[in-house]
Amino acid sequence: MDIVTLLIQLASGAAGGNIAGSLLKSLSLGTLGNSLAGIIGGGIGGQVLERLIAHAPVAATASGLDIGTIVSQVAGGGVGGGLLMIIVGILRKAFTK
Repeated sequence: MDIVTLLIQLASGAAGGNIAGSLLKSLSLGTLGNSLAGIIGGGIGGQVLERLIAHAPVAATASGLDIGTIVSQVAGGGVGGGLLMIIVGILRKAFTK
């Protein structure tokens, strides 16, 4: 892993958190909260996806930052960011009752 892939994961995580927050208004944490949860979730989700793909036989031949790698980092970061924002939103809603 290098710094470029990490930055891609974090940026797409922030975007994923904000998109999930805008789609699920009842779970939204606000722009800053959605972004922070998304950044953390994007880093975690991107790393998990990177580890899963690293064990696939096709991915072993690919190296560097080709378009497939970038798309997978954006997808992993975005989904991870959105999922963590949703989890934190559900927990916040449960604890405020």
